[in-house]
Amino acid sequence: MRLAVVDTDRCIGCQSCMFACTRRQGETGFAHSRINVRSKGGMERGFIVVVCRACRDPPCSKVCPTDALKPRDGGGVIFDSDRCIGCRNCQNACPIGAVFWNEEINKPMICIHCGYCINYCPHGVLTMEET
Repeated sequence: MRLAVVDTDRCIGCQSCMFACTRRQGETGFAHSRINVRSKGGMERGFIVVVCRACRDPPCSKVCPTDALKPRDGGGVIFDSDRCIGCRNCQNACPIGAVFWNEEINKPMICIHCGYCINYCPHGVLTMEET
């Protein structure tokens, strides 16, 4: 299963998915969210939902010098924090900017496709899909 963005035109920019993602990790605010909602350029232009698209052949994994990111069955990656050296290669390799950075520990934050955020999106922008 993987998290998928169904229709960004439905997104109202409430950022409830971001709060839910952070809360699932026992944190508050947006700093530890693995999903991001941002404006396309003003309220009238809509919003962009940035989250790992679970690439079948993830470029972030290919550039990791320590194998801290392993391809996950069905797409995306599994992150091994202990192996990560904080080089940011993965962040630079992601074509959609879905590798967020935890500045406190100098390590990436990537969606694990748990689907928790879906329960908090009031407009059905997110869903889980079979891979």
